[in-house]
Amino acid sequence: LKQVFNKDKTFRPRKKFEPGTQRFELYKKAQASLKSGLDLKAVVQLPPGESINDWIAVHVVDFFNRINLIYGTMSEYCTERSCPIMSGGLKYEYRWQDDSKYKKPTKLSAPQYMCMLMDWIEMLINNEDIFPTRIGECALVPC
Repeated sequence: LKQVFNKDKTFRPRKKFEPGTQRFELYKKAQASLKSGLDLKAVVQLPPGESINDWIAVHVVDFFNRINLIYGTMSEYCTERSCPIMSGGLKYEYRWQDDSKYKKPTKLSAPQYMCMLMDWIEMLINNEDIFPTRIGECALVPC
């Protein structure tokens, strides 16, 4: 269990919403609605008077945090040796490509791929142009 929470390995601290902000209040509403039952249509419905962009941003960050926890718990079992390829079963292999180091789709081990993916998502979530955290500001999409 100690390795699961080793920040230098795979675990990343949860992205948090600042108390007192509109996003924090939306996060609390999202958590309450998720705990209220299994009616998914009602759970994801935009609360009255709230911004759709903020509502989506809250859910994206929450989803990232949940995936991060799941990945952290299984990373000890999926190593470079045991998971040499990032795949989705026998039919699908995922390759990494980006604008800097990997110009062409490249085979990576599952742990390498997941690390690159989580870094990329975290970079996007922390980009104020995409996910502004200040009240009254809009992302790249119109408010």
